[in-house]
Amino acid sequence: MESSTILPLSHFSFLSQKPHGTSIGSFPLNQWNPTSQKTRLNCQKMYVPGFGEASPEAKAAKNLHNLFTYVAVRVVNAQLESYNTEAHKELTEFMEKHSLNDGDKFCAALMRESSRHKTLAMRILEVRSAYCKKDFEWENLERLAKKMADESNTRLMRDYVLETSHVETEK
Repeated sequence: MESSTILPLSHFSFLSQKPHGTSIGSFPLNQWNPTSQKTRLNCQKMYVPGFGEASPEAKAAKNLHNLFTYVAVRVVNAQLESYNTEAHKELTEFMEKHSLNDGDKFCAALMRESSRHKTLAMRILEVRSAYCKKDFEWENLERLAKKMADESNTRLMRDYVLETSHVETEK
C-alpha cells in the first residue's frame, strides 16, 4: 500500500497570506510544531465500507462457526450410526425438522427437545470446539481461499477477453 504525507495548510503559500501581505483569519497557520510538519500515515489494510455491524472477518468467523456446528453434527451422527442407532435416528429426525444454517439456534433447540437430545447437543458442542481448535486446518483455509480468488479472477478475465476480442479459437 502507499503511504501519504499530510502537510499543514501553512505550506501552501496561497493560503497563508492575503494579497497585501496581511495574515488571514485569527489563527496563525505558521504556528505548527516543526516536528509535526510531516506526519506519515501507514495504512496497511484496505477500508471495506458497508459492513456496519461487523467486519468482513467477523462475518467470516460467524459463517465458520456455523460450518463447525454442521461438521460436528455430521461427525456425531456418523458416530451414533455405528453404536447407538436409536440416538442416530432421533438426531436424523431432528435434523430433518430444524435448519442447520444457524448452528447456535440448532443446538439450543436440540437441548430443549428432551433430556436425550440435550446429551446429543452437549456432544455436538464438544466436537465443534475440538474440531475448531485442533482439527480444522487454518493454514489450508488461507491457502485455498487465496488460490480460489486468484484462479477465479484469472478465469473471469480470460473469459471476458475471449468474449470481447472476437478472436477465433483454433480447432
